Amino acid sequence: MTGTVHLIRAPELSDVAEYAYAAGVAPPARMVFTAGACPLDAAGRTVAPGDPAAQARQVMANLETALAAAGAALTDVVKTTVYVATTDRADLVAVWEVVRDAFGDHDPPSSLLGVTVLGYPDQLVEVEAIAAVREVG
Repeated sequence: MTGTVHLIRAPELSDVAEYAYAAGVAPPARMVFTAGACPLDAAGRTVAPGDPAAQARQVMANLETALAAAGAALTDVVKTTVYVATTDRADLVAVWEVVRDAFGDHDPPSSLLGVTVLGYPDQLVEVEAIAAVREVG
């Protein structure tokens, strides 16, 4: 945790969720909003067609790259939304495990959604994030 992002636990809610239930941002901070990170390689090809966990690994690598370009890191993330093109809960769990592991001890609030289709051919996973970075003056 960076001191800017404060993860909030709610002891009255179940501890089954593998993330904080809320997060706050301490001023002064600059907000960073990412586009959905997709499982694309540097040439724009969708990696690992048919393998949601492998796509999730590429997505998280791409998300880290996008955050770094904005001066942020995974530990600055306030919230994520994880999209998985599937009707199979096992695929959701497989993707979530990759996302959770990428964040390590930093477990920002997240929404995990099964959706019908995503934007690129063979794309199964997309993750968007909101981050907050302390402004150094």
